This record gives sequence, C-alpha cells and structure tokens, in this order.
Amino acid sequence: MRVVAQRVTSASVTVAGEVVGSIGRGLMLLVGVADADTQDDARSLAAKVANLRIFPDDSGKMNLSVLDVGGQVLAVSQFTLYGEVARGRRPSFTSAAPPDLAEPLFESLVGELRATGLVVETGEFGARMAVELVKQGPVTILIEAEGGRIP
Repeated sequence: MRVVAQRVTSASVTVAGEVVGSIGRGLMLLVGVADADTQDDARSLAAKVANLRIFPDDSGKMNLSVLDVGGQVLAVSQFTLYGEVARGRRPSFTSAAPPDLAEPLFESLVGELRATGLVVETGEFGARMAVELVKQGPVTILIEAEGGRIP
C-alpha cells in the first residue's frame, strides 16, 4: 500500500457535483492498494499515519501527530499511485489491486484509523472525484507498506 499524506487546513471531495467528504485541519490521504497487499499492511499504515509527527508544536517543530492536534482525515482511493512509467508514455497499472481486493483493504485502513478515535471522511470508491485541498506548510509525505511492515 502507498499513502500520500498531505497536511491540510481543509480538504473536500466531490462526486457528481455533491460533496461526499470534507474536513478541516488534518491530513488528506491518497491511498493506493497493490495486488500483493494484506490486512497487515492496512493496519500498519493506519498506525503510522495516525501517529506521524508532522504538525508543528509550540516551537514550530514538526513534533505532533494528527491525533495530538485533534485533526481529521480525508482518505481517497487512488489506484494511479501504482502507475508505472518506466516504458513508454502511457502508465501501466498492473501492480494496482483490482477493485474487489482494493476496496476491502481501503475500507480496512479507514476502519483502523477510525478505531484510533480520528474523524475520517472518504471519497467514493471507484468514482470520478474532484478533490480540493489547502495544503499547510506545504508538507507531503509518502508512506509505503510492504508485506506488513513500514520501511
């Protein structure tokens, strides 16, 4: 699994002209699921995201997590995170999990994040979504889980 975590002051996702998820201060997550991913990957990524210290403390140092600051999370499924462009000009998505595998693992990640007490909003799996966000910092972190561990 791959997660692009972006620190935001606000973020929302719209499907067919209707806002389906919206947050204030917190993290915008773009979540990609690979065909080899497992429940352990979802669990370890959720723990990493919830406790990732990328919010400023009183000294301005990145020392607080989204949990520490009472932030929220907006998670959006993004199979294109597994786009491979080594050959040719059109991305190949052969490493991305098919929807019947990806959706339950995405929902597992969301459930694990909610279990920490975080408010988690989502987009609509498989839909064409418009995502708006106001990045804070800007801070963007790429997190990958491979075989149930985070490198």
